[in-house]
Amino acid sequence: MFEKWKRNKDQAQPATTEQTAPSGKMRTIRRALARSLLGQARADRLSADLPTTPVPADQFIDKNQRALVARSRHLILTNDYARGFVRECRQNIVGRKGIQLQALSKDPDGSLDERANDAIEADFHAWCDRLICDVAGRRSFRQLCSRAVEDAASNGEFMFRMVFGRNLNPWGLALQVLDPQRCPVEVNEDRLPGGYFIRQGIKYNQWGRAVAYLFGTVDPAESDYQYGGRAFVEIPAEEVLHGFKEDLVGQRRGLPWMLTALLRLHHLDGFEKAALVNARVSAAKGGFFEWEEGMGPSDEEDDDEPLYMDAEPGSYQELPPGLKFNGWAPQFPNGELAAFSKQSLRGVATGFGLDYPTLANDLEGVNFSSLRHGVLSTRDHWMEDQEWLIEQLLEPLIRAWLPRALLKGITVPGTNGAVLRADRIEKYREHDWQARRWDWVDPDKDSKTAARDIANKIKSPSQVIRERGGDPRTVWRQWAADRQAMIEAGIPEEIVDATLGGPVQTPTAGNTSEQEPTNGEAEQS
Repeated sequence: MFEKWKRNKDQAQPATTEQTAPSGKMRTIRRALARSLLGQARADRLSADLPTTPVPADQFIDKNQRALVARSRHLILTNDYARGFVRECRQNIVGRKGIQLQALSKDPDGSLDERANDAIEADFHAWCDRLICDVAGRRSFRQLCSRAVEDAASNGEFMFRMVFGRNLNPWGLALQVLDPQRCPVEVNEDRLPGGYFIRQGIKYNQWGRAVAYLFGTVDPAESDYQYGGRAFVEIPAEEVLHGFKEDLVGQRRGLPWMLTALLRLHHLDGFEKAALVNARVSAAKGGFFEWEEGMGPSDEEDDDEPLYMDAEPGSYQELPPGLKFNGWAPQFPNGELAAFSKQSLRGVATGFGLDYPTLANDLEGVNFSSLRHGVLSTRDHWMEDQEWLIEQLLEPLIRAWLPRALLKGITVPGTNGAVLRADRIEKYREHDWQARRWDWVDPDKDSKTAARDIANKIKSPSQVIRERGGDPRTVWRQWAADRQAMIEAGIPEEIVDATLGGPVQTPTAGNTSEQEPTNGEAEQS
């Protein structure tokens, strides 16, 4: 019955051209869609230099890392924009005060143990002295962080060695800066005993976890690189702080941060040098001497002696009969130089993650809105890099430093030599890092916005202080100390509160966190 009904329906409604074949418009759309999708993968004369086979990260690093590092180092030492980029990285990621440790140890009731936190921060600050934290005694910890950022920008990675020993300093811990290029990227070995293997100078276990780093040397007296040798110094991975940004899945060594801008900067530098030479030649206004037909020096004269004339401003010299002067005054560089350089630097700035006015030091034609947009976008980039540095360098370091500091003895300030108990290390592990922050782009508007956010409970006062790069606990203590000092100087409290914008809660004798504990109380912190 169903087949009969279907047959009758087909006879009653014969298929039309639109039902059996696509219309001309649909065919055009499909062809355009096929070209747009498949054209990106088509191999022709315009795309012959693009690869068509994916390359594993290990092969890409093996073939290109050393050449990229060499070119990056060269540009940093010879190119203004590359040098400026490294300076921007150092100033914005680390800053002049460095990344500050903020201890956040808490008591069982959830309140901050202020005395323990102050003691930990003070002890870490003491360790950060250049004569203590650096085995060479040259760099403070802030400078070591700057060295890590500069190495990552130029080499694509940084490598520090944590050196342990009771003879180093009271903490028994210091850092040694290692040149990443002394870890041979060309060394690869498969199927070592125990399931181990070596990739690009790093030894891994069967799960791909680094267990050791191979170095041609860690002796600072060695001045040259050694390629092709098989005698390496093997350092346990637990002692090496190795940081880089992972651009490819499975990547084991870093690539310079200027990776995509190297050739553009090189060619732009060559173009500017050629334009400079041409400008000097154009300014000289030179020319050529030309003899008229039938005229010229006699055979008796010395033809080997060149004919030249020194031109002085505002003076003219008489030429011999039959000799005329043809001037040569090239007009390049012209207006195209600035436009070309600006377009090139825009691409470089995008690769660097910077806004163009900052990289090129060019504020011409920039209005407040565009400048604000570029600055805020760049600051997000810097804050991401700050978190990268904290995760790659500061967190592994503090995990190694804290137990050794507690065993040495962290003295609590304001006590008679009382120290924090080492068996409560889990309590003292709570911490945070305060990285550099920046002044507001529009201080008046941004300040009003912050006050409105606090009034509307969108942000807390401590959050606003941290966004400005400050420590809320330090700010509040300074307010309380200033108020107390003004009152002790004889200023009436109502005037003090009016000056400071309202009453401030000062420490009282009943505040246990501000009391000076006895030795026994400090031991229980």
